[in-house]
Amino acid sequence: MERWWRVVTAYRVLALVFVVAIAATGVPPYEHPAVGAAVLIGLTVWTVVISVMCLRRGSPPLAVLVADLVIAAAAIALTPAAVAHHDVVSGAATLPGPWVAAAVLSVAVARGSLAGVVAALVVFAVDIIERGGLAQNTIYGGVLLLLAGGLAGYVVSLSRRAEAATAASARLEAATHERERLARDIHDSVLQVLALVARRGAALGGEAAELGRLAAEQESALRTLVSTPLPVVDDHGEIDLRALIEPLAGDRVTVSCPATPVPLARSAAETVAAAARAALDNVARHAGASAQAWVLVEDDGDAVGVSIRDDGAGMDSDRLQAAHSEGRLGVEQSIVARMRTVGGTAVVESTPGVGTEVELRVPR
Repeated sequence: MERWWRVVTAYRVLALVFVVAIAATGVPPYEHPAVGAAVLIGLTVWTVVISVMCLRRGSPPLAVLVADLVIAAAAIALTPAAVAHHDVVSGAATLPGPWVAAAVLSVAVARGSLAGVVAALVVFAVDIIERGGLAQNTIYGGVLLLLAGGLAGYVVSLSRRAEAATAASARLEAATHERERLARDIHDSVLQVLALVARRGAALGGEAAELGRLAAEQESALRTLVSTPLPVVDDHGEIDLRALIEPLAGDRVTVSCPATPVPLARSAAETVAAAARAALDNVARHAGASAQAWVLVEDDGDAVGVSIRDDGAGMDSDRLQAAHSEGRLGVEQSIVARMRTVGGTAVVESTPGVGTEVELRVPR
């Protein structure tokens, strides 16, 4: 964005130089040169102030943009006080001349196309009032201002989206390289150890076989994790929730997602996925060795829901409350409180001998 403010500032300064040069030639002749000189001095001072502000801080606050537009309109309105009335009516240039376009461009760059068009309409209306009607030069100038305000805002919007996409692509590329490096390290160390534990456990039998089975599950989950492409963040800061939930599938976990993308703000999507992983961790720890789990993602438009259901041992309805009272905050912290941080909810329902269901829901 800084380069756009440099462009606007350069135009503002060059337009002012042009206006001063034209005034020095005496075209049109000023009836009251003192008024014209005072207006030009005022424009010069304001140009210095707002140019320094834009170059140092970038986009100025709304109050400064409004003041810029008011100054441009006031300079136009003061034209009849310096230039003869017949010259004004016949289409003579206003005191600020092309300088007023800088105010329109500033609004367009800072607030977008619609705001730029509104600013151009304000300047256009003041010019019509100052001349007492529509003249050919007035129409030409007004149309050029409208085009400048609308197109400048549109081009800046495209530039912002392009910059965001480029930045996201650079972040994704860096993260992918780091992920590939970690995947190589994990493959050469952790995965081989887990595979060895799985084989030896199966060979030894007994309790060692159960450890081997768990090691095999963790090896499969870890392989899926390091081989799954990273989710892509779009121009709106959203990611497809499916990219975070689908890797949770495993030998005992079935994942069902919509066929179409489920866009969600990045922080919310990552929080929901973390809560879902925590729920599946509880299934692995407490539901039983043979328990199966099912994860379902639903997109209701205004909200996104993720349910995690298992057919394990289940628990009494007051168990979570009792755990919370005793200071054991596993589910409370890893699922319920986590969802609350993004304005979502988590409901846990369980029946002994039947299983447990966790309903996660987050609004858009």
